[in-house]
Amino acid sequence: MLTIRWIGQLTDGLFQSALASFILFSPERSPNAVAAALAFTVVLLPYSLIGPYVGTILDRFSRQRIIRNCNYIRAFDLLIIAWLVNNGSTGVVITLFVLVAFGVNRLILAGLSAGLPLLVKKEELITVNALAVTGGTIWVVIGGGVGIAIKNFVSATYSADFADSVVILLSAAFFTLAALSCYRLSKFDIGPTDNEGKSENQGLREMVEGFKILRTHSDALRGIFSVGIQRGGITALTLMALLLSRNNFNDPNDPDAGLAGFGVALAIAGIGIGLGAIISPFGVLRFGRHRWMRYLMFACIPPLVIYAFNINEFTMTASAFLVGLCGQGIKVTNDALVQSKISDGYRGRVFAFYDVAVNAGIITGAIGAALLLPDNGATYLLPVLIAVAYLFAATVLMRKANFAPSTK
Repeated sequence: MLTIRWIGQLTDGLFQSALASFILFSPERSPNAVAAALAFTVVLLPYSLIGPYVGTILDRFSRQRIIRNCNYIRAFDLLIIAWLVNNGSTGVVITLFVLVAFGVNRLILAGLSAGLPLLVKKEELITVNALAVTGGTIWVVIGGGVGIAIKNFVSATYSADFADSVVILLSAAFFTLAALSCYRLSKFDIGPTDNEGKSENQGLREMVEGFKILRTHSDALRGIFSVGIQRGGITALTLMALLLSRNNFNDPNDPDAGLAGFGVALAIAGIGIGLGAIISPFGVLRFGRHRWMRYLMFACIPPLVIYAFNINEFTMTASAFLVGLCGQGIKVTNDALVQSKISDGYRGRVFAFYDVAVNAGIITGAIGAALLLPDNGATYLLPVLIAVAYLFAATVLMRKANFAPSTK
């Protein structure tokens, strides 16, 4: 499972770097806040609409087969995207194929999360989540860096669009490798188990059923909403960093310098993400899951306040590091919380709801950034509002009286 996840997420980094270069860091395309936010929203909103049906699929059919076939589909999809990028297509057609690529990817990740508890002991879930999920995130960052390096190497001789298409073709090859890695698992190694697939409910009704189950575990539900708020803040900060790197800290006429600066910030954020996962098992052992998540949410706030009133490359990178560290600690701890409390018969539906809730937070963050950010990305208001949202999550959603181990 680690091989499948990590190859796939390394490839995500490759693909996303080529896509960002083509859409947001191309010399002939100068992005503003609305364009950047739209690029985020357009790849996430459709999954939020189909997400309720994902849980049904994952709880009824072999997750190994779903993950394998989705990787094949994504590899073929990227071949078409590479052709479109090489021809400079920026219209509706390429948008539709990009939507397919990202929608399929969410199905893959939801399937991997739902199947993980069948391969490890319950008491090992936090550690294994830290390894699997955070390792995957680090591979995304590495893939992004490799993609930028390949793009810069090829574009020294050929056009920028051709260089981006080469990176996307390489991504298609790696997704094929991820699909082939699925053959190391047997058909039902990662579920569903025998007690699944018997419900006659479908789609939205099944996700509502998963939500009702979560209501009996209010700490897991509050944790999901808190993760959504935290991820929404990270999305808004990412858009701010993108515009600062592209149009403020570097010459807007030199998009390669902007891309390199943005890549450095992402790499340092990736280090923070890795550390957040490494320290979380120890933090949970010392404080317990619930207090650890609450402390991490509080810890996100000070760097944002400093960043808001001292906007420069150092504070941007430092806040990315610290918010990434705390955010990943919250995410892996809550993933393990949900996995340990939800029976396998409903885990696919619950993780579908989880993904939809987090995507809603990300879209909200993107829309908020579009409304508040100037084209050069420099504003104190956005980091302050994100800090306020994190304070709400820490003091209201994760309040000790309510955010405590469920007894049901």
